[in-house]
Amino acid sequence: MKTTPEPQVGALTNFSRILVFLTFLAWSAWPSSVAADPVNVIIFIADDISSDDLGCYGNKAARTPNIDALATNGLKFTNAILTTSSCSPSRSSIITGRYPHNLGPASELHMPIAAHLVPFPELLREAGYYSALIGKDHMKWEPGAKRKPWDLNEPSMVTGNNGGHAGWLAGVRDRPKNQPFFFWLASHDAHRQWDGDRDWVEELYGQKHDPANVVVPPSLIDDAETRKDFASYYNEVTRFDYFIGVVVKQLREEGVLDNTLVFIMADNGRPFAGAKTRFTDSGMKTPLIAHWPKGIVARGVSTPSLVSSIDLAPTILEIAGVKKPESFQGVSLLPLFKKPEAVVRTASFSEHNWHDYEAHGRSVRADGFLYIENHRPSLAWQGAADSVKSPSHKSLLAARDAGTLNAAQADHFLAPRPLIELYDLQADPHQMANLSGKPEHAERQSKLQELLKEWKQVTGDTVPQKLTPDGFDRETGQPLAGELTRGEVVGAALNADHINAPGPR
Repeated sequence: MKTTPEPQVGALTNFSRILVFLTFLAWSAWPSSVAADPVNVIIFIADDISSDDLGCYGNKAARTPNIDALATNGLKFTNAILTTSSCSPSRSSIITGRYPHNLGPASELHMPIAAHLVPFPELLREAGYYSALIGKDHMKWEPGAKRKPWDLNEPSMVTGNNGGHAGWLAGVRDRPKNQPFFFWLASHDAHRQWDGDRDWVEELYGQKHDPANVVVPPSLIDDAETRKDFASYYNEVTRFDYFIGVVVKQLREEGVLDNTLVFIMADNGRPFAGAKTRFTDSGMKTPLIAHWPKGIVARGVSTPSLVSSIDLAPTILEIAGVKKPESFQGVSLLPLFKKPEAVVRTASFSEHNWHDYEAHGRSVRADGFLYIENHRPSLAWQGAADSVKSPSHKSLLAARDAGTLNAAQADHFLAPRPLIELYDLQADPHQMANLSGKPEHAERQSKLQELLKEWKQVTGDTVPQKLTPDGFDRETGQPLAGELTRGEVVGAALNADHINAPGPR
């Protein structure tokens, strides 16, 4: 009889185990301010996964059985929008409940959050929660900041699994049992360069995805290299799903799953042209699933209500009974847990700042339409440098040079770009038909333009003359020679990191 190997979840480092033990001792003598039956919270956050690449969102090729099961007994959001489709700015925005241009330098990739801004896990810790980040962090504060969001911060990278989830099970299992908990479980899946293929364990994850079965979006070339590239991406989506299942099984066996609010989401879209760093659905719409049997009344349904990623922070603090700080710009999602058709916001706003390349764009979604303004129209939106280096992008380059690109594919290289774009999200799911300037949509365009203008004014957004320039070659994705000189931070001229007004919602 074949023996199935134990999941390669590994164990925490010796240092981390000592830290957990010391934390347990410290908190055992600490007066807790949380309720008698507090709600536990977990955020599973993926790196670079678009919403339409999960089974429960309609993808019949990518295997996500554990996520699908949670959606079946939870609440699936079909209009959850990120504030930016860029890794660290997106995570920094989620954890502070603020728009990227209200974070200080963190509006740009790899840059720090303003020192005075408070991450919500720190407030949970102060209220008596055990708080841990296991996996990819990619968030930092300005020098001198005295932020303490985590009792444990474990990178969770081990031989045979560099996906960031090797320590998820051990961290959850070995946590202090006399406290409610908050876990930020962050995978590196599905970020390039596909270490999931190298570390694949068939007994755990099943067979690798067949390139013949993947769903190639119209913005990419449907050839052998792109299909192979996409299959590797699906493999990491499935690996992310597997480790979610490992943790959920542990919580169920402990009898705490029913009173644990689980969120599943991603920080930005898939790492392919037309997705990551873009305002369209493939880049800015995140999968978002909430599972909480004791707190979600209508389970196994979808909510079409518009929500923003900055809404998670106030939601989590509300269910924990912790007062939210004035700095939060999001709204609570709790009304949707009781009534999925409720409306918590009528507009969501997103931005595109420096991510490998010079850029400045803003967007608003409202009334089923997407409105985009581009303040660097002379520059192409070819996607992040890691996707530019990919086999699928090389196929796009070859087709461009051969003159065989379709409209969606040619859009990656378009320069100059339109100053304004307008899309009907229901009629145009891939956002390919720009309605800007059409007489029949003039009134709608004007309304959304004014809405975006109001948001920028109220929240202190700016368009600096000197932005951070390209750090990578737009054709090859390779780093440019010389040291990168950062430009002016968006919002800095108006001290936007000290502005708490959320603007229209």
